[in-house]
Amino acid sequence: MPTTTDAIVLHHAPNTRSTGVRVLLEELGAPHELHVIDLKAGEQQGSAHLAVNPMGKVPAIRHGAATVAEQAACYLYLADLFPAAGLAPGPTDPARGAYLRWMVFYGSCFEPAVIDRAMERDPPPRMMSAYGDYDTVLAQVVAMLTPGPWILGERFSAADVLWGSALGWTTAFKLVPEEPAIMAYLARYRARPAYQAISADDARLAAAQ
Repeated sequence: MPTTTDAIVLHHAPNTRSTGVRVLLEELGAPHELHVIDLKAGEQQGSAHLAVNPMGKVPAIRHGAATVAEQAACYLYLADLFPAAGLAPGPTDPARGAYLRWMVFYGSCFEPAVIDRAMERDPPPRMMSAYGDYDTVLAQVVAMLTPGPWILGERFSAADVLWGSALGWTTAFKLVPEEPAIMAYLARYRARPAYQAISADDARLAAAQ
């Protein structure tokens, strides 16, 4: 069974969904190595990367004998691996329910709704749709963020790294409106030292490709 002393290797491409995982590792204070993927060169479709994530996507993690792909899975795995950092409510913590809900809501509801809207695709019939409709999803996100300062109230968690990263790119691309609650949340997230350090280093990595 992998332990925190085993090397963590993050398969990463700068300025992608894996950037948030870098921020999480920084927040956790977790020693790790980067395996940088050049998307423009098509390295994500090479046999070496497909052996880690057959979908040809980032992020993906190798940790000892374990391999973890899919964005939310990486967040959940890492936050649970370092419980002393306090970024994941434990199994007996009542906050675990809300934490898991919002970790899963991102991939099952938010991103599908946003991509359908961006592609100008009609959502499936409501009874068949995992997310209902875009407006409902957006209203849920605003309601989640309005009390503040973080998703779990006063407690910053790995869910905030996931959502801070996601709302950053979706507002930048005008896929999500700049609602006051969203922008105030983003300002708090972007003020964190971990976000600032990784943003600067990701810019360096991107410039080198």
